[in-house]
Amino acid sequence: MKLKPVDSISGITPKEFVKDYLKKGQPVIIKDFISKDSTCWNKWSYDYFKKIAGQEQVDVYGREEDSQNHAASPPVGKMTLAQYLDKISAEPTELRLFLFNLLKIRPELKKDVTYNDVTGGKVIQWLPYLFFGGEGSSTRNHFDIDMSHVFISQFQGSKRIWLFPNDQSDLLYKLPYNFHSIANPKKSTEEDYPGLKYIEGYEAVINPGDTLYMPAGWWHYIQYDTEGYSISVRALANTFSEKLKGARNLFITRYFDDAMRKIFKKKWLDYKIEMAKKRAQRAIRKIK
Repeated sequence: MKLKPVDSISGITPKEFVKDYLKKGQPVIIKDFISKDSTCWNKWSYDYFKKIAGQEQVDVYGREEDSQNHAASPPVGKMTLAQYLDKISAEPTELRLFLFNLLKIRPELKKDVTYNDVTGGKVIQWLPYLFFGGEGSSTRNHFDIDMSHVFISQFQGSKRIWLFPNDQSDLLYKLPYNFHSIANPKKSTEEDYPGLKYIEGYEAVINPGDTLYMPAGWWHYIQYDTEGYSISVRALANTFSEKLKGARNLFITRYFDDAMRKIFKKKWLDYKIEMAKKRAQRAIRKIK
């Protein structure tokens, strides 16, 4: 596996960003995607979140390797937001909050964030999601089901993200009818998953104030170097075919997979793993 660092930019115009990054599908760290004058930088904190929404019940998520047969990992439990924030502040934990829409629960928070929309108006600012994680937690290697561009902005802590283009899906052991891989880029060995030897990608470390642009359909493996949280917003894919693929994933593929899993249970997962390994072998032979 070969990883290159992701470049950083600031002060770019929408015209330049669309031409050099969005249309090319080139990941980059944007230093000023969220204005430094935004109220959130001085106002938001764990104590503040506990004050305004601490009693809200939240779904918590754990090790995603334990739910390989699910398109989306099910939560492992519930707790109040205050309990969760106290936990990640006190000790390393694999527990995460996934697609948590605190800004829907407390819509007034949206006023605290001012975006420097480098896409020229393509970013869907009204649908932000928060992601919290404890030190040492991680996601499985996946790409987003809707095939949208993602802008993930770090607010607290440090997050490490490995990125791979979608055309390396077979080498990453993508499960058929799913959007994640059975190989873990960090923990799996090349002996068990020889396709990993041939993948090439990028590594980004984002800290408070940094925003990573992840192109539509790109794989990403996310690791929390420290506890922390980020906000993600999206922009629709560039082409009609990518938009169509995202719609098919959302409204057909995942429900087909759910139905097959319920009917065939473990046999369905075994079949998908076998197919993922066969496709990886074919991809390796093409390279050789």
